[in-house]
Amino acid sequence: MLSPERLALPDHEYLAQRHVLTYMEDAVCQLLENREDIGQYGIARFFTEYFNSVCQGTHILFREFSFIQATPHNRASFLRAFWRCFRTVGKNGDLLTMKEYHCLLQLLCPDFPLELTQKAARIVLMDDAMDCLMSFSDFLFAFQIQFYYSEFLDSVAAIYQDLLSGKNPNTVIVPTSSSGQHRQRPVLGEASMEGVEASLFYQCLENLCDRHKYSCPPPALVKEVLSNVQRLTFYGFLMALSKHHGINQALGALPDKGDLMHDPAMDEELERLLVQVPGLVNSVTASPEASCLPSRIPPRVGSPWRPFHHSRKVDAESDGSTEETDESET
Repeated sequence: MLSPERLALPDHEYLAQRHVLTYMEDAVCQLLENREDIGQYGIARFFTEYFNSVCQGTHILFREFSFIQATPHNRASFLRAFWRCFRTVGKNGDLLTMKEYHCLLQLLCPDFPLELTQKAARIVLMDDAMDCLMSFSDFLFAFQIQFYYSEFLDSVAAIYQDLLSGKNPNTVIVPTSSSGQHRQRPVLGEASMEGVEASLFYQCLENLCDRHKYSCPPPALVKEVLSNVQRLTFYGFLMALSKHHGINQALGALPDKGDLMHDPAMDEELERLLVQVPGLVNSVTASPEASCLPSRIPPRVGSPWRPFHHSRKVDAESDGSTEETDESET
């Protein structure tokens, strides 16, 4: 039975909304790149496995950054994969630096840009040094907001900077993604730490949500965040978004914070894989340090073709990745 959403939209609008053309083009590219390997399995089976992997969310593993950010579904799938692969970091209570989290991201996406990781860390750390330690849950929910709503937040930063400089909100031009992506994020300490008036800020954001062609948080939830305060800073706003239960639910990529360390399906899959490796189960149970091992095993890749070209090992950056800092825990 077709969903109400499907029935309400013309075919071309529905296909565009679901980015079907993006996946068809990617599938054809992979088919051409691996035609010799695929020849022995058949084209029909290839397309079946490819779109099964898209539905399961495993199609983004070890892919280039341009692909994992290409659609909202890809972004949500990448967030879910990062959580499932590395939730043991949070389970063990480990605190990592920004560079260490970036190394984990690069294990799933070798060319993941450092700038996005830095922006996510800034939401957590605010005015602290960027080499401070962060918990897995704090970084994960901040990273979710920054990665999924990246273009929207660039536009928000431009609006905030204009309001901070004293421009009349009625004359503030809502930036497009192209005009806002190169704007500098507000720098803490440059202006008043009191931020901007929440009601004026919301007027601009409401207009932005109506016009923005990329994903943005539900306007009603943005209003709820801003209605609780009279003034707020840019990073205070981002922190409130990252901690908002309703926004996390609306995005649908991650579980609630209370369930963040629980993933029965992944635990069952890992146990099945461990049993298949001779001698590994005994070494895992005998060594407490080995309890981190399951977090390094990614979920099964639904499409077997792309890893032939993209599963090469990534040399993690060594500077700062294993250093301990004297900063206080965030």
